[in-house]
Amino acid sequence: MKHTDKQMLVSGIKKLALALPLLILSPYLLTLSFINKDNFMFYLALILGLIAGAAAIYLCFKGINTIIKSMFG
Repeated sequence: MKHTDKQMLVSGIKKLALALPLLILSPYLLTLSFINKDNFMFYLALILGLIAGAAAIYLCFKGINTIIKSMFG
């Protein structure tokens, strides 16, 4: 019977912990950008919000994938 690889599990939890602030920050930046459409900050907030959202999705996927590998792989 295989046991959980604790170092890999901690690595996956760290990735999910890094994704959490991005999951909160990205909708805020996107909302901020759509409120200020007539301002030059629209493009900056929109780009940063999209990058933060993509990074959050990537980190969540990699974190869950790492946790699954530590338990079953």
